[in-house]
Amino acid sequence: MSNNYDIKELREKIDRCKNMKLSDVSLDDVDEISSIKIDRRKSSNERILDFLRKTKNPYIFKVNNTLVRISFSNNDRTADDCLTSVLKNLYR
Repeated sequence: MSNNYDIKELREKIDRCKNMKLSDVSLDDVDEISSIKIDRRKSSNERILDFLRKTKNPYIFKVNNTLVRISFSNNDRTADDCLTSVLKNLYR
């Protein structure tokens, strides 16, 4: 699975994007969430990796030209759990 993805590059992207604020981003800098196509037949991990690879910023995107920033609370859920939940809800 990871042979198709540059994991180091994805980690760098996550690190670069995770602390960005909405005020640091313009609408042109992010993807419209409805335009991101993920293959539902892939495993959860592969769908997450696809999402990370395909998006300009995995934390900030637009929905009907409105900027949306996702964040994670400091609890027992991992980022993987949260992203998996988001992707499952979006692409069911």
